[in-house]
Amino acid sequence: MLSVDGRTVTRHWTDGMDAPKGMAIAGGKLYVADITKVRVVDLASGKLVASITVPNAVFLNDMTSDQSGNVYVTDMLADAIYRIDSDRPELFVRDPMLASPNGVFADGDRLIVASWGKDIKSDFSTAEPGGLLSVDIASKVVSPLPGAQKFADLDGVIAIGDTIYATAYMTGTLHRYQAGGAPEALAHFKPGSADIGTDGKSILYVPLMNEGEVVALKLD
Repeated sequence: MLSVDGRTVTRHWTDGMDAPKGMAIAGGKLYVADITKVRVVDLASGKLVASITVPNAVFLNDMTSDQSGNVYVTDMLADAIYRIDSDRPELFVRDPMLASPNGVFADGDRLIVASWGKDIKSDFSTAEPGGLLSVDIASKVVSPLPGAQKFADLDGVIAIGDTIYATAYMTGTLHRYQAGGAPEALAHFKPGSADIGTDGKSILYVPLMNEGEVVALKLD
């Protein structure tokens, strides 16, 4: 566990997982994607309190929570998103348009999805790079975001106001996108930039998996 200024608070906060990736907070609990399960940790104590098996899941990746407290998790290798409601998993949407959905971020009445791309090869390169999409929470309709298609193998995604930020794991690039424009490279890191976080205002937190580091960027 890290403080917001980058200091190590606790080196061993919780355990009992296999390969944890994306996380989301809802109802005083931390939900963690862990291959085919969603682990549930009590935030106050740091104790693992539940393991939710997601039927037919292949490779659960990123997570987010909406305003109603529902939790969503992407299945990168199944073109699917699951919803966890009262700790019960259900298939929310499965659609080839999701093209290996990796990052996911609840933004009002929609989910913003970062796609890795189509036809993932053994080295995780793709026959066709991914892009940004939105999923209407009420109708579950998947829509590509205009001008933000087939430009990178995307990993993490968040939104601050009307601006979307997404990382490209293979190149280490942080992209910025606004409706009506095209994605632009905002910063460059070494390959391995993964699921990103934010304070919701002006700071982005970018984990660099291959470096064992977390970078904080202040948006001017």
